[in-house]
Amino acid sequence: MQTGTKKDKTAKRPRGRPRAYDPETALRAAAEAFWKTGYSGTSLDDISAATGMNRPSLSAAFGDKHDIYVKALNAYWDRKLASMRAAFELDGTLAETLMRVYDAALSIYFSSSDQVLGCFVVGTAITEAPVDPEIRGIASKGFHALDAGFEARFKLARASGELKGDADPKALAQFASATMHSMAIRARSGTSRNELRKFAQKAVAMMCSGS
Repeated sequence: MQTGTKKDKTAKRPRGRPRAYDPETALRAAAEAFWKTGYSGTSLDDISAATGMNRPSLSAAFGDKHDIYVKALNAYWDRKLASMRAAFELDGTLAETLMRVYDAALSIYFSSSDQVLGCFVVGTAITEAPVDPEIRGIASKGFHALDAGFEARFKLARASGELKGDADPKALAQFASATMHSMAIRARSGTSRNELRKFAQKAVAMMCSGS
């Protein structure tokens, strides 16, 4: 026995065409295109090829090339800072915590299956920041957030006695961030993950001494 008419079934279908893409997946693919060749070196055709979306679809979903890049940059900072916060929140000594943070960064820098890309911000945003206020603002805000995360952990270590009372959490935080940026540059220029981890361990030893 039929429980509904053809008209009934048609009426239950959702209106409009379903999206043929996943926005998050498409944005990550676009980000990887920028990551490999930089903002200026990446064309809309490159992004179209990376995402499998034609240019009109890209424009409708994300806007122009600059809009796509800004969205990718913000999404990268969201992912990176979330991974940093997760590493900071776990229990452990200062040295263990710092190494968790650096290991999380290395997982991002070496995440591509076919090419070591380093940090998306360091590799792509820094070259555009001097001439693009929006990109400069996003990069700066992210770096300040990174510094703040390190500084909070160093303040906690000083309060608990892990660091000497005259240790400077702000200076140590800047050194910790600078170490991460150096790792990103070295990763992109060919330094191995194992070598970079040893580099981080040496920096952590200096930080934990309060130097």
